[in-house]
Amino acid sequence: MSGLGSGSQKMRKGIAGFRGSRLVQARLARQLPSRASLARLIGKNSSTVGRWEDGDVSPEAETLLELSKVLNVRAEFFLREEPSVDFSLAPPFYRSLASTLKRDRQMQESRLEWLQEISLAIQHYVNLPTVDIPDFLGGKSFRQLRNGDIEGIAKELREHWGLGQEPITDITAQMERAGIVVAAEEMGTSKLDGLSRWNDADQRPYVLLASDKMSFPRRQMDGAHELGHIVLHRNVSATELSSHFKEIESQAFRFAAAFLLPAEQFASEVTIPSLSNLLVLKERWRVAVKAQIRRLKDLSLIDSDSATQMYKIHSAKKWTRCEPLDDAWSISQPRLLADALNLITEGNVRTKDELLGCEFVVAASDVESLAGLPEGWFARRPTEVVHLKPASAQRGSKTVGGTVLPFNRKE
Repeated sequence: MSGLGSGSQKMRKGIAGFRGSRLVQARLARQLPSRASLARLIGKNSSTVGRWEDGDVSPEAETLLELSKVLNVRAEFFLREEPSVDFSLAPPFYRSLASTLKRDRQMQESRLEWLQEISLAIQHYVNLPTVDIPDFLGGKSFRQLRNGDIEGIAKELREHWGLGQEPITDITAQMERAGIVVAAEEMGTSKLDGLSRWNDADQRPYVLLASDKMSFPRRQMDGAHELGHIVLHRNVSATELSSHFKEIESQAFRFAAAFLLPAEQFASEVTIPSLSNLLVLKERWRVAVKAQIRRLKDLSLIDSDSATQMYKIHSAKKWTRCEPLDDAWSISQPRLLADALNLITEGNVRTKDELLGCEFVVAASDVESLAGLPEGWFARRPTEVVHLKPASAQRGSKTVGGTVLPFNRKE
């Protein structure tokens, strides 16, 4: 991401401690792809914005407040050092890199960084689940992996997590139990399904999933796909990702299919490879019919011609955008960070105002969205303690006294 990591040592005037890298991050998070687009909003020249972002100068106090207002972040956002992010060593993985607009990728990279920062702040008060992702590669390069290796790794992870051969009812919850921080947001594009990366600051994987046009089976596959990147591609560099993108994506999909549809069990249940039978299996395994067709081909249960014919029938039934049973289950939502924030506030460790004023430098709406909280959560206040009237004041009562009933709010 252009400009990220720029220092502040070159700055000669303006607000001391202003970080140009933060301005780049906020601009991209708000889908302002160019310096000129931000400059127009604040009535400045794009060259001036460029000098701020490059670290040559910093804005004056009034302009800093204007930037804060336009980009909907606290003024302190531009002064606080962000967690170290080196995308050359730990790049984010995308499902559709080639066809995705650069500005959309940049926006999600910035929001993934915000997710990491929110999580790190929460970890000041709450111990998140320990990361439980074994190193299955043992120093081996992803380029050495063959399909059989990937199938074996998916099987081993199922065994490690005690999942057996049964369907996975909620991949999001399973990932959170393994210490992976997951968020889900509308990404405003159909060409982004999700992204993920390991974070050096807490040695923890982070996943940001798209909620656009979402169904439960799609959420299952998207989550498993990102899990594949986390398990198989932790040590892949940005250069390797760019050079071997198709291979890396193919490996992640193979892992996802193998993890959701374990070879032996799934194959034993496919009595007749027809769309009607796969629809029955979809109800059990919660995996899209189209993904099952590819799984049958990968396992050599059908040949390429049969797979093509099944895809054609699938398309003729107009199942491409929406299959039967897609709405049979409610879409799973991440809960880890939301539960942690509720624990912090309900335990009187920090109030909501204190969290917004001390820990978080992005807007309340951003924290709510990325942490999976209900909209307006920060604006809601705990119910005041309710006092009953003295019994003597109640109709028909001669008993003197009163009772205090505390109502615990559950967000």
